[in-house]
Amino acid sequence: MPTLKIVVIGGGAAGFFGAITAAETFPDADITLLEKSKAVLNKVRISGGGRCNVTHSCFDNRKLVKNYPRGETFLRPLLKQFDATATVNWFESRGVRLKTEADGRMFPVTDSSETIISCLLQEAARLKIRIRTSCGVKSITRPDDQWQIETLTDETLLADRILVAVGGYPQAVSYGWIPGLDEPEKETLVPPVPSLFTFNTPDNPLLTLAGVAVPDAVIRIAGTKQEQRGPVLITHWGFSGPAVLRLSAWAARDLAEVQYRHEIRINWLGALNENQVREQMQAFRQQHPKKQVATQSLFGLPARLWSALATEAGISQTERWSDLPAKAQNRLINLLTNNTHAVSGKSTFKEEFVTCGGIATDAIKPETLESRTQPGLFFAGEVLNIDGITGGFNFQNAWTTGYVVGKNIGL
Repeated sequence: MPTLKIVVIGGGAAGFFGAITAAETFPDADITLLEKSKAVLNKVRISGGGRCNVTHSCFDNRKLVKNYPRGETFLRPLLKQFDATATVNWFESRGVRLKTEADGRMFPVTDSSETIISCLLQEAARLKIRIRTSCGVKSITRPDDQWQIETLTDETLLADRILVAVGGYPQAVSYGWIPGLDEPEKETLVPPVPSLFTFNTPDNPLLTLAGVAVPDAVIRIAGTKQEQRGPVLITHWGFSGPAVLRLSAWAARDLAEVQYRHEIRINWLGALNENQVREQMQAFRQQHPKKQVATQSLFGLPARLWSALATEAGISQTERWSDLPAKAQNRLINLLTNNTHAVSGKSTFKEEFVTCGGIATDAIKPETLESRTQPGLFFAGEVLNIDGITGGFNFQNAWTTGYVVGKNIGL
């Protein structure tokens, strides 16, 4: 029986995990991994500020899938095969211990993404997986019983099975080399739009406070039900932080439709509503009438932010609570609980771009991740229309889908 030839296209987390799992499951297979750029695992290298956010310490899969704006239903049964617990065990069994930070993100104890990269490269070498860099793919065809892969250097490679794990492309045209995307009977490609980005607010009077963070705020998109609660960071260009990134992920398609021009409203005090704020403010006012409003931060807000909002409300630096007009107090309450900003544009969160869209999950078999219309063609990772919020969830998708393909690609 001839040796089964498997070609993995994409040298990222999903591609490596698929290749490694396939090599372990089908030890007689000949496996080659192709990477378009000069180095493999680039996204792993830059993730988490160079520390690699491997996964998230959410070991209840029913809760874990709630962190995926796209793909929750599809991913749920796949996690039964390989979940966050399995990820931790996989790396630790290969000498890579992980640690959990306060927000649930998990990193190697070395705090270096090179630890993860070295582990994956060592496993690939041990399993004799052939790795070729600077080897992009131009087209894939199947003139007979084998796939023909044409590279950008006009080389032809043959394969019995192919795993496409190239990550997300920003434009639909970039997926054109993948066979089967023009199937007329169903939507195979969900048009890609960005996810996980920060909000640009060029007319924001708070931009001078860049670096100030509020640990518990609520941010919502005006006119919609989309809102998130958590840390918000003021930046030189607008707003970032976990709550903003989560909001950008869940509202990715809605914001793309309005070309990232919309209005956001921030309650800097998290759970407190306008009436609660007014009551607490009145109590403080009665107890400390001689104190200056702008210089005494309330509700645990950073002093610089409190002062800036007081100034925006028209309150001078020397004005005391006993002299504060009702209108000025109402303006301050509104700024604290309903701070409105016009957004005009977005910025990629560091270099960790994520795409909403890609190969439709309806177009692949949920048990094996093989194309329904192109036998022998498999998909894993972010090339699928599955994406998670920030915190290790996109890597978990890569490990899970890579594993499932690896277990099935040689059957």
